[in-house]
Amino acid sequence: MTDLNINKNTKALNKQVQSFFIMSLKKASIIIILILLIDQISKVYVKTHFVLHDDISVFSWFKIAFVENDGMAWGTKLSDFFTFISDKSAKLILTLFRILAVTGIAFWLVDVTKKKKSKTLIFAIAIIFAGALGNIIDSVFYGVLFSESNLQVATFLPEEGGYAGVFHGKVVDMLHFPIWSGLLPESLPVIGGKYFSFFDPVFNVADVAISTGIGILILFNKKAFHENSKIEQSDLVTHNNLT
Repeated sequence: MTDLNINKNTKALNKQVQSFFIMSLKKASIIIILILLIDQISKVYVKTHFVLHDDISVFSWFKIAFVENDGMAWGTKLSDFFTFISDKSAKLILTLFRILAVTGIAFWLVDVTKKKKSKTLIFAIAIIFAGALGNIIDSVFYGVLFSESNLQVATFLPEEGGYAGVFHGKVVDMLHFPIWSGLLPESLPVIGGKYFSFFDPVFNVADVAISTGIGILILFNKKAFHENSKIEQSDLVTHNNLT
């Protein structure tokens, strides 16, 4: 094998290694768009086909249950913590905070792709960004785009206007997994004999993306934040030794 061929093979292998360990911004954008499409299609379908609090059993452990979330996780509102803030002001503050947060995540995503960080890290940030953006779309635009869902199926772009102004929309949730419910054994201390159900919260595709991304960063922390250059150099040395 000539030196020219070795150099060509080395460069080719280097590109293959980089493509394996590194995700480009283009690939990350495709993932973001796919998650956004699934999230928004599911929300629009539920919003325009279900009355608020309607539910359909898909399996005994899975339901499509339409609820709207006006606050943070688990339906908590900012005004629950700061009683001097009205619900309307709390909603606006929360939406603006979400916009700032997702902007920061976007800059982080661009930064890690430019620095060619690990595929695990970029993938995790990408799905977190997609989930956060999906819920922001609800908060910013759904109040204008849809009519009220209480006691009626909402319509898209109603003539009389939406149920709220810009930045005051409610996040649509629909995924419910009532896996188990019943009385706990009497032998258990404190909680024995009490009714318990798992899993009560209702969420959406965007929430799943956010939770999955955070879970990846926690569980695969070392893999997410490893140095690609060291791995690439190791693989290249191995290849050169073999040739």
